[in-house]
Amino acid sequence: MSSAPGRTAEPEPARRRRPAGVVSGVPASATIFLILRRMRAPLITLILIFAVSVLGLTLIPGQDTAGQPWRMSIFDSFYFMSYTATTIGFGELPYPFTDAQRLWVMGTIYLTVIGWAYAISALLSLLQDRAFRSALALQHFSRKVTRLREPFLLIAGYGQTGELLGRSFDELGRRFTVIDVQDARIDALELDTLRADVPGLVADARNPHHLEVAGLGHPFCEGVLALTDDDEVNLAVTMTAALLRPELTVVARTTSAVIAERMGAFGNPTVINPFDRFGDHLRLALRCPAAYQLMTWLESGPGAELPPRGSAPAPGRWVVCGYGRFGRHFTADLRAEGLAVTVIEPQPEGEDQDDPDVVVGEESDPAVMTRADLAHAVGFVAGTDNDTTNLSLVAAARRINPDLFVAARQNEPTSAALFAAMDVDALLVPTEVIAHEIYAQLSTPLLWRFVRELPGQDDAWAAALIDRLTEECGTHLGVLWKVRLNRAEAPSLGVWLDRGALRLGDLLRSPDDREERLPVVPLLLIRGGECVLAPDDDVTLRAGDELLLAGRPMARRALEKTLMVDAVPEYLLSGRRVPVSWIWRRITRQQPPLTR
Repeated sequence: MSSAPGRTAEPEPARRRRPAGVVSGVPASATIFLILRRMRAPLITLILIFAVSVLGLTLIPGQDTAGQPWRMSIFDSFYFMSYTATTIGFGELPYPFTDAQRLWVMGTIYLTVIGWAYAISALLSLLQDRAFRSALALQHFSRKVTRLREPFLLIAGYGQTGELLGRSFDELGRRFTVIDVQDARIDALELDTLRADVPGLVADARNPHHLEVAGLGHPFCEGVLALTDDDEVNLAVTMTAALLRPELTVVARTTSAVIAERMGAFGNPTVINPFDRFGDHLRLALRCPAAYQLMTWLESGPGAELPPRGSAPAPGRWVVCGYGRFGRHFTADLRAEGLAVTVIEPQPEGEDQDDPDVVVGEESDPAVMTRADLAHAVGFVAGTDNDTTNLSLVAAARRINPDLFVAARQNEPTSAALFAAMDVDALLVPTEVIAHEIYAQLSTPLLWRFVRELPGQDDAWAAALIDRLTEECGTHLGVLWKVRLNRAEAPSLGVWLDRGALRLGDLLRSPDDREERLPVVPLLLIRGGECVLAPDDDVTLRAGDELLLAGRPMARRALEKTLMVDAVPEYLLSGRRVPVSWIWRRITRQQPPLTR
């Protein structure tokens, strides 16, 4: 708004946000009120039966041991009805009852049985009521989330992608909470053999209140993953996280360019489109098979076996079946590589109808396959949203041209064994693509930077790095970790870094025998925003450098000793062993190690 002339415009007030440390939970009183509301009629019935029974027993006269008339007090009647109604049965107190009293008690016993049966049936119905069970589950979930005292991730959607990520994060010791609209997925989470007790809630992630209960407002929440199968739900989760906790890391999946653009309007989320990612990966596989092999291996996580290295097809024409979202993305990626593409589409729309590279017809029709001229193609893509159709298309294409490079799309996890038996050259499993991308970004942020920079390297460089990794770690990937060379994480290196006397090769010597090298491969060096992939041992390290390393767990422990013990760097650089403790320095009369 414009200010009046001659007046200084006042700054607009900052947008008010709710404090991030508040977790919107479910009060215990809500469950209690629900119980009282549902059990109101049975409880009133029991109270009335009990009151009438006590009153009648008080009014009916009895006899004492001398045969004199005697009436029970209110307390005696209440005491007698209490142990009678609860089937304990001490007997007639304090004197034997008269026939009138016994007749009244007999009637009240049957009446109490009816009252208890009514109350118990109402209680059983309440326990089976969905609203009551949901309230109890919500309250239990809220308590578990509130008690978290370590950083955790909020996962919205626990399908195959969420399950893969959950198991990977659990292996790393990272905590997370889960919210999903399907009961079966939360039940699978509770039955899964995870190390940590993972809170799971059956709820709609589009509801901001449910996200709050799942930990969005918790001070230890460090990120939100929107991984549902519905793009609109993922957009709602992204929007809610951006508005309520704009400082959090948000990662969302989508297959729609429009939804991705709308997500980008809220903060700076990481939007992963599996179709885009697979196209980028396949382009890398066509240009540099070794680089694609390395990227796939690193994104699979520690312990993953080295995948086989494929061979790129000769330049030529490709045939794509399934021209939906995936087919369009994939066709654009192939054409960006300068390849000719023929598309088989049953119902082309718009300008595709007049495109000479579009063959109109059903993919399974042999005549359509003949018109697409598969016999002279070099690559074939089965990219429909039906696994049975894709498998049949692959089989038919290979009958026509056994030398085809075949890429296929797997939609359901139950089809994994069939696609494995088909042995396609490139397989798109959207859930796995998303899981690998998110794991690379959140498990070790430097790994994400390495993966982003990898396509710029040639195939020979990637093959040499794979050879180094297999030599040090074997065919199963070792641990990946980050080292930051500063006073907090590497206190023993301060003086050597300031002097510029520490090389990367010196840092990776064994602290027990400097002539031996630790089984570690440096993957990335970050310095002042610039990165160096696979740095050489001759690189001089500086304060503030960040390293991404891959190696065996024992090598990581040995390197931690180098970073923390002051005497180790001096031994690695000069070969001189310096005592650390004051007593040994007095005995050997040697100077302490350099620390400043």
